[in-house]
Amino acid sequence: MKPPAIDGVGASRVQLRPGDGVTVLDALCARFPSVDRDAWASRFARGRVLDAQGIALDASTVLVRGGDVFYYREVPDEEACSGIETLLHVDADIAVVDKPHGLAVMPAGRFVHDTLLARLVRRLGIDDIAPLHRIDRDTAGLVMFSLRAATRDAYLELFRSRAIDKRYEAIAPPLPHLVFPLERRSRVEPGARFPAMREVDGMANSCSRIDVLERSETLWRYALEPATGRKHQLRVHMAALGAPIAHDRLYGEVVAGDGAPLALLARSIGFDDPLSGRRRVFGSLLSL
Repeated sequence: MKPPAIDGVGASRVQLRPGDGVTVLDALCARFPSVDRDAWASRFARGRVLDAQGIALDASTVLVRGGDVFYYREVPDEEACSGIETLLHVDADIAVVDKPHGLAVMPAGRFVHDTLLARLVRRLGIDDIAPLHRIDRDTAGLVMFSLRAATRDAYLELFRSRAIDKRYEAIAPPLPHLVFPLERRSRVEPGARFPAMREVDGMANSCSRIDVLERSETLWRYALEPATGRKHQLRVHMAALGAPIAHDRLYGEVVAGDGAPLALLARSIGFDDPLSGRRRVFGSLLSL
């Protein structure tokens, strides 16, 4: 059974193998060389490393056999996001949250304690929360979470079967030579420079529907509907069309000192509820 979250951060699980080291501490140091031994020793001392039964382990515990070990991730001097999320809806099964720019949805890399998931766990007092989809840290707008394991798969199926309508808005340069609305289909794969993605030759694995909402001389407001969910898909497609989203530091040209957030917003989510059958539509209160 997974141990409870501590201050909104859930436990991570690793399976150690006989031969990984003499002690559990040795094995963890070997498996995660980027975390120094003193940091691991500190986690042991504070009860942040547990066995499969959720019992805190001592740093001197001998690794007799393999098995699951739980630990709590920590990032020294983690940068906090100053933006505040808005809880738009909550019931027994799901929560819909309006995320600010700059806040990661899930723990990853240098963000662990200050993520949208951790904030929601602390706010609702529920450990077993899982995002049903994700948006980039740089993107603002709607994220939907499952609050109950018993109904989680029913809501996940909406995303797997593409039975959910997701609409984004973006500010980007004009594309007067193109006819809208249009669809961009391409094959998107990891690029040479992490975490950037890129379009490559081959069978399309991504599709975005793009339309124009407002036009001005220098910037247009676009409506974007991802039919698929590849990483950075909308950003890659807009850049490939010749209109990278404003303030996109990965796919556009950003002037030095430009600290403005990425002009991309997850505007709305609509779906037929798998439990009640009724239509549900949620809209972001944020604006670009």
